[in-house]
Amino acid sequence: MTSRTNHIVLLAIAFLCAAALTSLGAAPPAAAESEPARPAVAGHFPVASDVRLAGDGKQTRFILDLDKKIDVRAFLLADPYRVVIDTPQVNFQLPSGVGAAGRGLIKAFRYGLVMPGGSRIVFDLTGPAKIDKAYVLDAANGQPPRLVVELESVDRTAFVGSLAAPDRPDLRPGVDSPAAVADVTGSTTSAASAPDARPAVVIDPGHGGIDNGTQASTGEAEKNLVLAFALALRDRIEQGGKFRVIMTRTDDTFIPLADRVRVARNNNAALFVSIHADALPHREGDAQGATIYTLSDKASDAEAERLAESENKADAIGGVNLTEEPTDVADILIDLAQRETRTFSNRFARLLMTEMKTTARMHKRPLKSAGFRVLKAPDVPSVLVELGYVSNKADLHQLTSEGWRSKTVGSVAKAVEVFLAKRVVSAAPAN
Repeated sequence: MTSRTNHIVLLAIAFLCAAALTSLGAAPPAAAESEPARPAVAGHFPVASDVRLAGDGKQTRFILDLDKKIDVRAFLLADPYRVVIDTPQVNFQLPSGVGAAGRGLIKAFRYGLVMPGGSRIVFDLTGPAKIDKAYVLDAANGQPPRLVVELESVDRTAFVGSLAAPDRPDLRPGVDSPAAVADVTGSTTSAASAPDARPAVVIDPGHGGIDNGTQASTGEAEKNLVLAFALALRDRIEQGGKFRVIMTRTDDTFIPLADRVRVARNNNAALFVSIHADALPHREGDAQGATIYTLSDKASDAEAERLAESENKADAIGGVNLTEEPTDVADILIDLAQRETRTFSNRFARLLMTEMKTTARMHKRPLKSAGFRVLKAPDVPSVLVELGYVSNKADLHQLTSEGWRSKTVGSVAKAVEVFLAKRVVSAAPAN
């Protein structure tokens, strides 16, 4: 009841904000497809309106047009060679597809929200380089304020030497503290309130922020499609009142893979469900239908291996320093507890397949396994659900259909309820 009251209050606040904008004569901003409504203050973020590259393989310049000056912080990452530019939150209004092709030392670049209040631009480099300059120019001579990054080619020895610079920024607070877990999951539960004894379900919408995931030829991004599905799934499970639901993200924010796993472990989750949508590379034929993945040391087939490799690159896409990745997960994987967890994961995957095939088209091989890093919580049964292929027109039509989403969300919620009901009964002490 309290959750529903809070929801009504939030809707009322959003309505009042929209009314205030209208009274001022401002047109309300267009909402991104499948994304939750944003507060009115989003319009106050600096706007990036254009971008261009200049130079060659020895010296390359990146220029981003802004409507106001911002602070920037630039640093390098190795293997692969990358440049990371951190800024305050920016409203990127750049042409579709920009960044896919590069020039000179920049092979490609991407951009997006990396945490609430912070944006990030990541350059993939063609080879080792140094940041010669990174600065923001004032508006002058009819030109808007501009973020300029100048790169210069160096050898690997010089590049590695530049990595020793201290003060590398962290992406987010450490998720080991209760306050940080609340930030990641969106939980507003007071530490003084009574603990919620209901089993916890962690729903993990894949990708987010700077990491778009796969993208349909018609422009729909995986990160938006899976977030819409995950939010609907959260609402459906919460309606039953039997389980508490924790989200790894509730908006367009980048979350490192290790943080997603920690959210499940720190909340003693009974189940972890990661939501994704696949796409076949060009010239690799066509595929359709939903697929459910569990963790294994060896991929079940070549397609599962390809997908796991792609998903496991999310941290590199977001500019995370992978050399600092903790080794505790890899060490724990050899523990006997992991075997039991995999058994429960496989059991839930089979149950989920049975429920989903009543509402969704399934892949010809709906159950697969591979080494997904996001599934490596050693004590939490975990699955990764690929809802369909955005590269397939029929699947994409379903992924963007509210009717299909509602039915499929219902089947997933039912599988969660049946699975956890059996686990709770089996774990209950005998009279």
